[in-house]
Amino acid sequence: MKLFRITCSLVVLLLSLVAFAFVAVHPAKAQSLNPPPPSFETCKTVGNGTICQGNRTFSYGPDDTGIVCGSGVNAFDIFDSATNNQDASWSYDQNGNLTRRVIHETYSSGQFSNPLTGAVVPYTQHDTITDVFAVPGDLSTATETNVGENIFKPAQDAPVFEYAGRFVVAPDGTIEFRAGQNDFFKLMAGDTSVLQKLCAALA
Repeated sequence: MKLFRITCSLVVLLLSLVAFAFVAVHPAKAQSLNPPPPSFETCKTVGNGTICQGNRTFSYGPDDTGIVCGSGVNAFDIFDSATNNQDASWSYDQNGNLTRRVIHETYSSGQFSNPLTGAVVPYTQHDTITDVFAVPGDLSTATETNVGENIFKPAQDAPVFEYAGRFVVAPDGTIEFRAGQNDFFKLMAGDTSVLQKLCAALA
């Protein structure tokens, strides 16, 4: 009788392990997720939810940044081009609603340029963007945390424009927290003096 109980227990344990393994690796249907993940991600069921992960690389530019150097006949727009490698992970709850999104980005061949003269300033950039949704599945409720750096540095020279630190953006778009050096924030606040070295390098 004791041997029979042990055998039954082992059978139940094995069946449980098989069921767990099936759930852990069974692909989830992206169509049932809200919102659907990007096409480059692969989804699987994990625990009480779903995780979708993937990688992609894409290039862009030269694109007009809308940043203007100089004035009058000497004015020129700054253009941006780079290659971006992204590693993305989207987490969904048991109802298929998105709860968290994390994107790691690494830029290569990045440069700001002056299309009138051909002058360029190379830059490096890597960052991690984390979105947490107060209401699962509702993108408008995301609180975004951005950590990383973006350094613009001409060859054989010191940086002329940079961001390095962390900032948190509330669902309504306001900045809840920021730390570190961020010339982009200074520029958005109206401090055009942060462009002097960058514009001089591109002139």
